[in-house]
Amino acid sequence: MAYTKEGDKIDHSIGKSVPRKETGEKVAGLARYVQDSSRSGLLHARLAVSPHAHARIKSMDTSEALKVQGVLAVLTSQHYPVLSGSPLADRPMLAIDKVRYFGEPIALVVAEKEYIAEMAALRIKADYEPLPVVHSPSEALRKDSPLIHEHLAKYKKHEQVYPEPGTNIANRTRIRKGNMEEGWNKSEITVEVQVTMPQSDHAAIETRCSTAEIMPSGKTIIHSTSQSPYIIRMAISQSFHIPLHQVIVHTPLVGGSFGGKSAIYTELLAFIASSAVGGRAVRLVLPREQDMVSAPVHIGLDARIKLGCTREGKIAATEILHLFDGGAYSDRGAVMSRAGATDCTGPYRIDNVQCDSLCVYTNHPYSTSFRGFGHPELTFAMERAIDLMAARVGMDPLEFRFHNAIGPGDTSPTQTDLNKSNLGDLPMCIAKLKEIIYWDSRPQVQTSGHLVKATGVSCFWKNSNTPLNAGAGAVVIFNSDGSVNLLCGAVEIGQGTRTALTQILAERLGMEERRIHISTDVDTETDPWLWKTVASRSTLLSGNAVLKAADDAIEQLKNMASIILERTPDELAVGGGRVFVIEHPGIGIEIAQIVDGYKDSTGNMIGGQVIGRGSYTMPDLTLLDPETGKGKTGPEWTVGAQAVEVEVNKRDYSYRIVKAATVMDAGKVINPEMARSQITGAMSMGLGLASREAFLFDPNGAVLDLQFRTYKLMRYGEQPEYSVEFVETPHLEAPYGLRGIGEHGLIGMPAALANGLSAATGASLNRLPLTPESIWRTVHDSV
Repeated sequence: MAYTKEGDKIDHSIGKSVPRKETGEKVAGLARYVQDSSRSGLLHARLAVSPHAHARIKSMDTSEALKVQGVLAVLTSQHYPVLSGSPLADRPMLAIDKVRYFGEPIALVVAEKEYIAEMAALRIKADYEPLPVVHSPSEALRKDSPLIHEHLAKYKKHEQVYPEPGTNIANRTRIRKGNMEEGWNKSEITVEVQVTMPQSDHAAIETRCSTAEIMPSGKTIIHSTSQSPYIIRMAISQSFHIPLHQVIVHTPLVGGSFGGKSAIYTELLAFIASSAVGGRAVRLVLPREQDMVSAPVHIGLDARIKLGCTREGKIAATEILHLFDGGAYSDRGAVMSRAGATDCTGPYRIDNVQCDSLCVYTNHPYSTSFRGFGHPELTFAMERAIDLMAARVGMDPLEFRFHNAIGPGDTSPTQTDLNKSNLGDLPMCIAKLKEIIYWDSRPQVQTSGHLVKATGVSCFWKNSNTPLNAGAGAVVIFNSDGSVNLLCGAVEIGQGTRTALTQILAERLGMEERRIHISTDVDTETDPWLWKTVASRSTLLSGNAVLKAADDAIEQLKNMASIILERTPDELAVGGGRVFVIEHPGIGIEIAQIVDGYKDSTGNMIGGQVIGRGSYTMPDLTLLDPETGKGKTGPEWTVGAQAVEVEVNKRDYSYRIVKAATVMDAGKVINPEMARSQITGAMSMGLGLASREAFLFDPNGAVLDLQFRTYKLMRYGEQPEYSVEFVETPHLEAPYGLRGIGEHGLIGMPAALANGLSAATGASLNRLPLTPESIWRTVHDSV
């Protein structure tokens, strides 16, 4: 146990609900976001976008826009005919020759004022030749479906991706595990389910925004609302042939993201806008309507699941087809479709698996990362099949899940060996969920007149699906008073990662969290590299780097103190602002006396400033075998069980969400209150997706609900009672045993709501969102 200078004990930081580092600034209204910074001479950009979902651009007239006083430049694809995108470079910054989705940018206006840029953008005239529109991934695979990308074979590949030229398939991932013939022979009962989950919006409170400035020296400075500042730096460098060290990206606090700001979008546009006006600073802020459909969106899914089971209730085989709606361009949708394959079975032991997971081009807005990264979609499909199978077998839905829960000694769909550390304890999560929702003490369905109450359940798991080089760095700098500055690249998007990292550092150094400073701004010029703030990986990646940096600093402190105290470094420990002798804690020296070096009695200096450094890259990851899907895509899974209680009015099929519960194996909870808040927010998002959120398209592919007056979100007063509990099975590779939890509260919510409503209505509800109208139509209108 470490002590303060006053002799008080230092409590453990891990497992303590400390306030977020940025709380004071946010409460006082002093928190700074990209749009909050202002400067004289700042120019503004606006996009002109397509009113068509699929059309050839016959001509474009920008002359009227250029006549508007205050307009400095109008850019089209003629100025920058460059393809961008990852893992497949298939997307122009501004549409080239044709548009592929409603809202696609066709031109960019730079002006002295924002309203001038917007007025000029509206004066750009384009002549289009409409083309047939592809409305869904299922439709995209028909033989007579028009090709959205005629030159698919020519696109540059940046990652493991398998497009199929001559089709609308941007990527296909195959999973082949076990022996399907043997699995079906064992299957005495089979069920088949088809589900649909539409595209929707991320709905972050802060819209996407970037500012770019090119200095006379060539140095390029980007300020962006992003989860990926280091990827922005690389994209700008590669796309425009600028030395990497001359690209600097700043990301302050981000006003919500949920995956949508991991894509590189406004940053490239802001850069070409600055280039067009001699490098002057230009800001591009997307209005809400363009943020919802011109920028990338949440992916959709059409899926078919066939499940086989023995009469005793053991799942023997599954055959899965995922058709992910990647929209007009592949972006991260191609990788999400791969994630949908790698965890396709859900957290169940299934020895015989065949899965084809496709990212399919459509004439919808293009898709990118969204909280859960393909897992809410795959879970909705699998859990509907699991619920149907439990009914066919005649087993309690939770008991059936418990009976088939995956465990140590099993293998994942990609044939990764599972153990207690990398998997966690799903049976314990199910058992704990049964307790907190009183599952065994009341019937699943209760009827009182025209009101029906029912509880739906689901289980989930998620691996991270990161690239092989995903890693992070950290620097720990001691100040002369013994306090610490922590430098790292994790972006604060509301999840509290930077606070959790200070707790990890405080635990290792045996000091109070208030003595550790971490900036809310990420600066790629001074902060160590982090792959991205995505995939619920930031605390694992940066946390391990922080521990290594702390250990480096501790070693320096002990080496200096060993000379002063005349003890070996192994006899010393660090904590409570001191370096002290382990066997005699009263003997020691204040850290503040040695962090800038120590002057001995002869006037000689011992050591210098203490700066610890550390880095971490996830070990032993592999690519997937393209034929079988065998490989290791992440270090560990987070598992959990969820439930939703609903009350349905059988007269009109309106319903109320009464309660929602989650039990999750978090490995080790770093900050309990912050963790519960994060999971509750994710649960609310999941219920919103399931109950109301979706893009509505007209017959020509135009989005009808591209503003919050028509795009429905869960609002205050509509939220249910939330319960969140944890199981802790340490992940040995992670700091203090933690697991990622940022996305996971969302994953099983759509499935649990659908299962509850299906039980209440007696109908199979397999299409989201579950509105009263859609439920009524399912029950009463089989056509």
